[in-house]
Amino acid sequence: METVKDRLAEFALEAHDLYLNHSVPYLDGSPDPLVFFRDWISANKPVIIRNAISHWPALTRWTPEYLRGKVGSKVISVAVTPNGYADAVSGDRFVMPEERRMTFSDVLDIIERKVRRRGVFYVQKQCSNLLDELPELTDDIESHVPWMSTALGRLPDAVNFWLGEDSAITSMHKDHYENLYCVVSGEKNFILLPPTDRPFIPYGVFQPAVYHQRDDGEFEVVDQSGSEKVPWISVDPLDPDLDRFPQYGRAHPISCSVKAGEMLFLPSLWFHHVKQSHGCIAVNFWYDMDYDIKYNYYQLIDALTQVTTPPWHQMMSQHQSDITASEYEVTVTGAKLKFN
Repeated sequence: METVKDRLAEFALEAHDLYLNHSVPYLDGSPDPLVFFRDWISANKPVIIRNAISHWPALTRWTPEYLRGKVGSKVISVAVTPNGYADAVSGDRFVMPEERRMTFSDVLDIIERKVRRRGVFYVQKQCSNLLDELPELTDDIESHVPWMSTALGRLPDAVNFWLGEDSAITSMHKDHYENLYCVVSGEKNFILLPPTDRPFIPYGVFQPAVYHQRDDGEFEVVDQSGSEKVPWISVDPLDPDLDRFPQYGRAHPISCSVKAGEMLFLPSLWFHHVKQSHGCIAVNFWYDMDYDIKYNYYQLIDALTQVTTPPWHQMMSQHQSDITASEYEVTVTGAKLKFN
């Protein structure tokens, strides 16, 4: 086991030495599709692109006044949490937000601090919420990014709209998508780790739960009984506990800020953690990844990492010794497609 762990660590370090950047580079303007595929998608490397969405009317139109007039009466899904952490580990639970239906104007009242509500509010429902819940705004952007669609030979699977308070944080995770994340107003701050750093990223297996705000305004955590346990990243990259997760000290996180009018190409399988300025508005395009040899390599590294540092070992270190190896195999397999 130690030999395998050492080789995995060497593998990750070689990736940084051979081809990974120490910071996220910039491109100026919409790239040629073939060049972009060759240099960034195929290479699985992030890049920030400037002046590629400067023609979007949204960059000047999407003020609170415009949005109130355009979609203020629309009822949308909003994630509400006591602390801003949605879909994140809290103690020994993987806790999802309370999903609340609100008018867009009510959300703007909270963002503009015209009203005070307990909790942190974040418009973050995925699965193409821009097209499904706010189609009136689609004329202000593009339904897809033409050069990206040409590079991949397909249209995006989803187009998502994001708006929230500065306390709203996206915990570290990865997606099976080639992601173009476009900031319309404000700023997004990303912590990125490449797939090759998987040996240093600790997972646990957690009971799923959901936040619920009681009538007295306090939040409680309600277990989702009968649901399979969820594998999720245990470490907080903003304040990593290296006594508990010493292997994370060998990771090489890259931080970057994406400002209004810029887009981040976030490659598939890259781990990412996201913060934002207050009232930041963003739109992202999820393009399905190619399940090619790159995906095969990641699956191998992931499997070897689980063998050498299995999540149930972490759980037992938290005095939750009721989970067994056989239970882990069932729960991880059952949840992988949903959460990894």
